[in-house]
Order: sequence, then structure tokens, then C-alpha cells
Amino acid sequence: MSVSLTAHQLIGLLVDPGGYRSWDEPAADEPAGTAYRASLARARERTGVDEAVLTGVGRIGGEPVALIASEFGFLGGSIGVATAERITRAVERATAERLPLVALPVSGGTRMQEGSAAFLCMLRITAAVQAHRAAGLPYLSYLRNPTMGGVFASWGTLGQLVFAEPGARLGFLGPRVYEELRGVELPPEVQRAETLAERGLVDAVVAPEELREVLRRSLSVLTRRALPAPAPAPAEPAERPDAWEAVLRTRRPDRPGTRDLLRRTTEELVLLDSPGGRDGALVRALAVLGGQPAVVVGQQRRTGAQERPFTAADLRAVRRTARVAEQLGLPLVTVVDTAGAELSVQAELDGVAVEIAHCLTTLLALRTPVLAVLLGQGSGGGALALLPADHVLAATNAWLAPLPPEGASAIVHRDGTHAPDLARSQGIGAHDLAAVGLVDQVVPELPDAADEPAAFCARLGHAVATALTTLTATPETARLAARAARHRRLGDVLTAE
Repeated sequence: MSVSLTAHQLIGLLVDPGGYRSWDEPAADEPAGTAYRASLARARERTGVDEAVLTGVGRIGGEPVALIASEFGFLGGSIGVATAERITRAVERATAERLPLVALPVSGGTRMQEGSAAFLCMLRITAAVQAHRAAGLPYLSYLRNPTMGGVFASWGTLGQLVFAEPGARLGFLGPRVYEELRGVELPPEVQRAETLAERGLVDAVVAPEELREVLRRSLSVLTRRALPAPAPAPAEPAERPDAWEAVLRTRRPDRPGTRDLLRRTTEELVLLDSPGGRDGALVRALAVLGGQPAVVVGQQRRTGAQERPFTAADLRAVRRTARVAEQLGLPLVTVVDTAGAELSVQAELDGVAVEIAHCLTTLLALRTPVLAVLLGQGSGGGALALLPADHVLAATNAWLAPLPPEGASAIVHRDGTHAPDLARSQGIGAHDLAAVGLVDQVVPELPDAADEPAAFCARLGHAVATALTTLTATPETARLAARAARHRRLGDVLTAE
């Protein structure tokens, strides 16, 4: 992997023409040490910049954005005291001016010539970033090749969204230092951007030439104001299907999934990486649905005939994404469509059951609005983990059960042949779930979403936008009180008033 673009080159790729204005001021004090001063002078002459970072404000798609860009050619992009002060002031200015902030680090870490003083400045920068995030402002980072040490372990990875350059080396300790300290080589794939993305530590791997558009779309969602509620949709008959027939319909490989729903219904969409990549069971996205900006986490049930079990890593990614939605003041939309959580020795060792519990508590305590969509299969704890919400929509054929009907039959009858009867008797269908208080609205399938994918997705997308408008307009105190009351009575059979 080649060395990243210079700071000026990357800024030029990102901002509108003529749209960048520097915030930088010359460093006030020269450091002690003749050799170090000479190194700084050579770095300035070679790179044409006065420090290892450039800061300023530019426009991306016409919208103002604060930028912090590292220059690797300047002493490996290392962070000294003056560098840290420049970064900190830029973060504080972005916060004061209510600007979204994009960090573009490339660095070997803190500057060894300045020792502990430079190392401790990571606390200074981190505190400024935390204040920016606490103000509800977007902080996005793009990790370039390489981003290591204290930069990686502080402000480089604190973005609500963390993107990375393809093939970039990202990690805590450089390979040469690792080998010197441990006596063995560090496998190169351990610190690759793609490896981190597969484990949910990076939100997307993005080529530099594609970064401007990804940032433009991301900021379009994160800074958008919600539009008025869409006009009411015409009432459609909501068929109450046979429960077993509904289970079979949700298993059709051509049934619309979470990705189909998003691609058919969103005005703006940024798909993020998830554990397992595009072949994994989790979909994460920023989206605008019917004029309503939201963060989305959804289960992608299958690819063809290949089922996708929901893993502990997926659940951790759900929790992280939910916290990002809360930090940004955006509603969270969860989409449930799963054959169940992963069943394996590795899943037990990874603590999948513990992660389900933590997912439940995270969503229940989330202060931002939560809308759940029961799209299809809702099997076991993997489905339940995404269902704590202020409002729940369900497709006509969607269902929720502790186990698939075949599994319930194996427990009750010691074989799977009674699955249809158990599906009918357990109350697993969307209308049954409405009767016990989980589902608030059943969105019709006429009669099967797989036979009318465009029309079904349009109906469901309209219902999502309408529900989001109502939830975001409800005062937080009232909404949280209603959420607590809702979950207190779940499972009680409701009667019509």
C-alpha cells in the first residue's frame, strides 16, 4: 500500500472548488534541542506546510464542514504539543460554530522527540472531541495509511462514523516496534482496514476518490431537518393469514429484505459495513425515509438459500450504532428478519446470550426515538434483541416466536411434524402480536410481499416515515414515559375500547 495523499491533495479532493479557508496560525514557541529544530525546519521545507496537520473550514456539496487533515510527510504525521494545540483549537472552534467535523488522520503516533508531554496531549484532543460529540454535532473520521499509536487510540477512532482507506495499516503498535518488543512478527493482515471492517471496528472502507460523495451523503442525513409528515396512505385491507402459511411466505428467497426495503424507499442512503461484511447478517445505514433522517440497523436474513445467523459481533454493532443515533439526536429504526441467533460453540464463547441482554437494555434506555419493523421471520432472542421500541410496525406475514415452529414442535412433541399446528396455536402472527401489545400497525401484503415487492416496500416505507414523524414530534419525557408503560404491559391481551 502506497503512502496516502498529502493533506492538500486530500482536501482538494473533498471540498468544493474555492471553498476551503485555513484556520492555522504559526506555532508560538520553538522546541528545545538543536537537532529537533533542524528536523522541523527540513520537514517544513520538504512539505511546504508548517506542522503535521492542517485545519480549516470548507464546503462539501455546498455545506460548511470543519476539517483536520494530517500530513504524513511532516515527521510521519506525528503529534507534538504544537500539533495537538492546533487540533484542539480546531475542534473547539468547530463546536463553537456548530459545524460538523471531519478528521483525516495519517500518523505514526505521538512525537518521540517531545516524549510524555506530546503523549499526554492525546487527552487534550480527546476531551475536545468528546465535547463536540456531547453537543450533538457530527464527528466523522477517515483513517489513512498508516494511522497508528496514540492517534489511532484516541481522536482517530472516536468518530461517530469511522471510514478507512483501502489497505491502510491501522493499529496500536507498529510492526517494527511489535517485533522488537515481542520477538515475533505481527501478521500484516491483523492491522488492515478491511480486517477491522469485518470485525465492526470500521464503518466502511472507502477509496479517496469516493470519499467526497460518501461524506456528502452522510452529512446530508446527519444534518438534515425532518420534513412534515407525509399525507396519509389509502387504507388497505390487512389480511389475517394462516400462521403456518405466513411462516412459509417469510422464508421465500425472493421476499424483500432489509436492503431491498432501503434501496426502494430511501431518498438518501449510506450503507455502512458490518461484521461479516456484505455477507453478514446485519445491515447498518444512514437513511432519509419520507423526508425523515434516521439511523438504521436491520437483519438481512439470507442470500439465496444461505441463512445468516445473527452473531455476538452483530449485536455489539447494533449497540454501537444505537449509541451513535443517540449522540446525533437521530431516531433509530430497527428491522427484524432473522432465523435466529448463531448456534455454535463459538457463539457461546463469544457471549451471544449476554450480548442479547445488553442489546435489550441499550435500546430500552435509548433517549432517541426507536421504531422497530418486524419485516419477516422473528425467531428467538436474535429477533427480540431489536424489538424494544416506542412503536412497532409489522408486515402481514411477519411473525415472532421463541423458536422456529419446527424447534417448538421438537420440544413439545419430540419431532418436527407438528410445526404447523404449533404455529397456529402459539399466537406468533402479526395480528396476534398486536393483540398482546407488541405491534402497533400491521402493514398489508397483498397477499405476499414477494409477489409485489415494489408496492409492498412503498406501503411500508410510507408507514415508517409517518411513524418517525410522530415519534420525533413527541416530547422526550412523554415518549420515554410511554415507552416504559408499553413494555410494562407487554404480553397482556389487549381488548378493543
